[in-house]
Amino acid sequence: MSFSLPDFRRKWSYRGNMSAGAAMVTAALGLLVLADRVEARNYAAPLDIFGLGTPRPRASTHSARMPLRIPLPKPRPEDAPKATDEAAPEADGKPSPDKPSPDKPGKPAEAAPPPEKQLSACRLALTEEIAVAPSIPDIRGPGACGGEDLVRLEAIVLPDKRKVAVKPAAILRCTMASAIANWVRTDMVPLAASLGSTITDLDNFDSFECRGRNRIVGAMLSEHGKANALDVRALKLANGQSIGLTDRTMSRDVRERVLHSVCSRFSTVLGPGSDWYHEDHIHLDLAQRRNDYRICQWNVWDPLPQVAPLLPAERPEEAPPREVAAKSEGTKEGAKDEPKDGADDQESAKPAAPADKPAANSSKSKSTTKKRR
Repeated sequence: MSFSLPDFRRKWSYRGNMSAGAAMVTAALGLLVLADRVEARNYAAPLDIFGLGTPRPRASTHSARMPLRIPLPKPRPEDAPKATDEAAPEADGKPSPDKPSPDKPGKPAEAAPPPEKQLSACRLALTEEIAVAPSIPDIRGPGACGGEDLVRLEAIVLPDKRKVAVKPAAILRCTMASAIANWVRTDMVPLAASLGSTITDLDNFDSFECRGRNRIVGAMLSEHGKANALDVRALKLANGQSIGLTDRTMSRDVRERVLHSVCSRFSTVLGPGSDWYHEDHIHLDLAQRRNDYRICQWNVWDPLPQVAPLLPAERPEEAPPREVAAKSEGTKEGAKDEPKDGADDQESAKPAAPADKPAANSSKSKSTTKKRR
């Protein structure tokens, strides 16, 4: 079978025209379907994954020409609060101070203040009726130095409203300051009363100091570095006396009473006999140890023996001046010598002894003169 283009045109000319027209119609329908699908994808259903959903019907020409009805807001109720005056500057053309203007950059919002720190139970109990101890900020020092809930102990208020000044003021934890105040108020006030006076000052030798134990470099952190210790040297009285805690001239009974009181209140007590670092003061702290272990090392030495003074005693103020004393002594000696001179005159007035007894008279005169001397 032979095939040629002229034969094909002659045989299939009509059919070819029909197929070409059908192709054009098919292409036009395809374009219409494609346009509808594109519009349908713009308004796809929520679950239409492949974009095959039915498109929304187009609005009619009559509905497109009708104006849209916008709902108006409801009227303001009469009981509603009145509008503030913040919008007044904006109405006048001036920006509100709270809202930044578009020309000028706005100020950064101020940071909210930190919440106030809640007071501890110790701080609430340590009132002005017990001690003058204002709170101070927490200390964060090097090597775990410092602490929280700190106070500056300036004075201790006694039950009769008198104050015992702490010189200098001690920086301590609230618990340590409360223990010192209770010790002075409860134990030391009766002790001073037994001596016939009252306490006026507490001699603070050392309180907070960021250091190792006994000020040795590299040693374990001292309780002083934690603001949990106080070194006391003496308690001064109103009559001018002083209760020296390590003074050997002080009564042994008084020092032993102080020893028993501090060892019952504090977890650590170091004094003379513990080491040579605490020979002139007493170390007190509230260190926490396992099983509530306590340390009380303080030897109350016997008083020093009284030794006779090497220098002469001072001349009393009521003694007379030395010149007057010398004159009075001279007059007394002159008075004593006068009768002696009179006796010599009497002896010279006596008659002379006979010449035959010169030896005997001479011996008697010698004896009389010896007695007179």
